[in-house]
Amino acid sequence: MTGAAIGSNDRPAPEFSDFAWTSENAIEADRIIALYPQGRQASAVMPLLWLAQGQVGDATGSAWLPVPVIEHIARQLGMPYIRVYEVASFYTMYNLAPIGRFHVQVCGTTPCQLRGSDDVMRACKDAGLKKGANTADGLFTLSEVECLGACANAPMVQINADNYEDLTYDSMTAVLAALARGEAPSSGSQIGRTASCPENGPTTLLAVSG
Repeated sequence: MTGAAIGSNDRPAPEFSDFAWTSENAIEADRIIALYPQGRQASAVMPLLWLAQGQVGDATGSAWLPVPVIEHIARQLGMPYIRVYEVASFYTMYNLAPIGRFHVQVCGTTPCQLRGSDDVMRACKDAGLKKGANTADGLFTLSEVECLGACANAPMVQINADNYEDLTYDSMTAVLAALARGEAPSSGSQIGRTASCPENGPTTLLAVSG
């Protein structure tokens, strides 16, 4: 998704000045770069930024991209820093300032809005979340984003790498409460349907003719 990433990383982050890949991520970074022809390694910038953001998240509990991390990727790919920063600042999947442990991204595009995304956002606000900000306990960051690609199961949110679909005010409240308790609520449809099948189950191909 495109748009301004959360926050700004123009503040110093000295604890990342010696950033280096973990041994596992170093292997993965090399694998990603090798997917592209010689001289086209810059094409690996997006997956490397995502990999680095995940590594920072695993290490600190906040998945974001400090300046030294972006500089590391720029050096590895032989790119000017500003070119890598342009990518990181364009897509909402990258965070340029520390975020909460759970990044709650509420889809506000038309299909979700028609199906109740305002109620989902209200549930977030009633739980103490504020759009574009981190909660005081460091658990949550709330963002409103454009289409997340699950229109048939609207309204939906993405929290870190998981989608929660077919949401209502009550089910969104329950998801947030479970996360706050340290639990792992079931992702996907919150009304029990499989993938994007009709709410009352399949209506075609119910039997095999033989």
